[in-house]
Amino acid sequence: MDPSLIRKTGRRAMVIGISTFVMPLVLNLVLALILKKSLTMDPNLHKSLLWVASFQSNSSFHSIVCLLAELKLLNSELGRLAISSSMISGTCSWLWTTIVFTIKQSTEGKKEAVLLMFISVACLFIFVGFILQPMMLWMVRQTAHEKAVKESYVNAVFIMVLGCCLFGEILGQHFLFGPIILGMAVPDGPPLGSALINKLDCFVSSILLPLHFVFSGARIDLSLIHCRNVGIVEILVLSAYLGKVIGTMLPSLYCKMPPADALCLGIIMSTQGIMDILILGGASQFQLIDQESYCIMVLSAAFFTGTISPIVKFLYQPSRRYIPYKRRTIQHARPNAELCMLACIYHQDHTPSIINLLQATNSSLQGPLFLYVVHLVELSGRAVPVLIAHHPGRREPCQSDPIINAFRLYEKQNQGNVMVYPLTVISPYATVHDDVCALAADKMVSMVILPFHNLWTNHGAEGSNAVRAVNRNILRMAPCSVGILVDRYTMRYGSNRMLESKPFFTIGVIFLGGQDDREALAYASRMAKHPNVGLTVVRLVESGRQCRYSTDMDQDMEMIKEFRVDNINNARSDFQEEVVKDSVGLVTVIQKIENSFDLILVGRRHPSDSPLLMGLTEWNEYPELGFIADMLASSDATCKVPVLVVQQQSYVCEGMVDIPKHLNEDPSTVKVWPIS
Repeated sequence: MDPSLIRKTGRRAMVIGISTFVMPLVLNLVLALILKKSLTMDPNLHKSLLWVASFQSNSSFHSIVCLLAELKLLNSELGRLAISSSMISGTCSWLWTTIVFTIKQSTEGKKEAVLLMFISVACLFIFVGFILQPMMLWMVRQTAHEKAVKESYVNAVFIMVLGCCLFGEILGQHFLFGPIILGMAVPDGPPLGSALINKLDCFVSSILLPLHFVFSGARIDLSLIHCRNVGIVEILVLSAYLGKVIGTMLPSLYCKMPPADALCLGIIMSTQGIMDILILGGASQFQLIDQESYCIMVLSAAFFTGTISPIVKFLYQPSRRYIPYKRRTIQHARPNAELCMLACIYHQDHTPSIINLLQATNSSLQGPLFLYVVHLVELSGRAVPVLIAHHPGRREPCQSDPIINAFRLYEKQNQGNVMVYPLTVISPYATVHDDVCALAADKMVSMVILPFHNLWTNHGAEGSNAVRAVNRNILRMAPCSVGILVDRYTMRYGSNRMLESKPFFTIGVIFLGGQDDREALAYASRMAKHPNVGLTVVRLVESGRQCRYSTDMDQDMEMIKEFRVDNINNARSDFQEEVVKDSVGLVTVIQKIENSFDLILVGRRHPSDSPLLMGLTEWNEYPELGFIADMLASSDATCKVPVLVVQQQSYVCEGMVDIPKHLNEDPSTVKVWPIS
């Protein structure tokens, strides 16, 4: 948790967070007082009813973040608002809990120690903030240029955790109090935060957490539970949930949030989890609540939290926010207009390949290139996803600096023709495609460029299944066209194939037909307007084909005709038509031309029932590339030039656009082959 984000939360998150804490607390305390006066109940329950009402109204930032991570909503619009709001409500809850545990000491004849306890708590904050945090910041500075955090630094932090835990117990607080204060002071993200996660996550998640649930379950004695007391406690439980939902929805609706989203946010903010169980255990240990109430509250928390996930999944679809109402493609863009693109970078080794591609893209004062460069970093060592916009003139040292500097230099070399806007997205790879798609929709880009998941070195290919999954998710959900760049040569031998280093740059388009091939041809046609770029379109036609009419065929012929007319006097452009009988002929033609260009463009999706592709579908190593590009990028391929695999925009408003059902499968449904 990064406490500095509390200061950056907007007014809406602040109001929602405070309302989510105050509304259920006031409602529950009033209801508890009414129940105590109007109903006859067990003496133990009568004594602890106000405490039950109080603790049931608490909310936990940690539990809400865990739920959002499980639902893959951390970086959604609703998730970000829930995180900001839960920071406020969680902080209020912890302050309230601290006050409750402190005042409890005065009810046992220790009133003279209450002031001393508050002073001691303040001393803990001061000790952590002014001694322990500077020590951890020093560790971070010492590790800035090293690959890993020293073991002694990690052990020192573990000792700090145990010391803060002991100090909290001495103060009479819950044992979690000290470590949570320390946790807020730990610098989030790499290197220290990530190192702690790597050391602890597996042990805590696989051993300690299951053991805690076992022990918590063992403390539940069903024989202690009586129906009458269950009814009384459940009234307060339901009241707390209702108070949280109402407390969230009212300010959300006032801020013009859609009612369905406001309801989802209210349900998320009413989540209870491991932190709430720990607090209830501490309250039971301090005898603030009786054992029967503890059992009822734990069972209720398990039941209500179990029902929240399916409800939120049903009601909230984050992809709705970036499904466009217009075509966002290069083919449908205005000719000679500005071109807006978004390039994703996973590793700085991808930078030369992307710049090489952009160098070939024709940019001029009349048709400039607006490029959003997004460095995608996997979330580690912090709870909250981060989107960082890097503005010129601001020096904010981060791991994206080498990438930003390279693209700034590219912008400077093409001043006036290219505008670069660098960003860094720190998010879980499971949901980072939502960030990319939302950015693409907000900035109205025509194409997203993705590097292929394999990195080629002199020792062979190194692949990442996580990156591959991100690419497949973006292909499935993108609100615009997508291009996957496969460039084994530049990654292995360096960036010596840039346009400036060659007097002439040749581009080839392999055209079988379909909307993806048309998008590839549209992009290549824009490149061909560059005075130092030559374009060759190779159309593959089946010999003796029985023509079946389709709108795709009409559009293919119209686009080829337009290309030939536009380039009739252009000596740098060429059109070739190759007649092939079957897949063997297709492979022969492609192998003959694959190393004849500096860049090859090919569409991703083609009819899977075409005789020209017969047999290729059975040996598809990388289904996300399609049949033709897979042949050029597979591990045993001889192609040495970069290949851009193009997929035209698939969704507009209510559904799919112009995609025949017999095209090869969506990347989310195909089998993922293991990466060697």
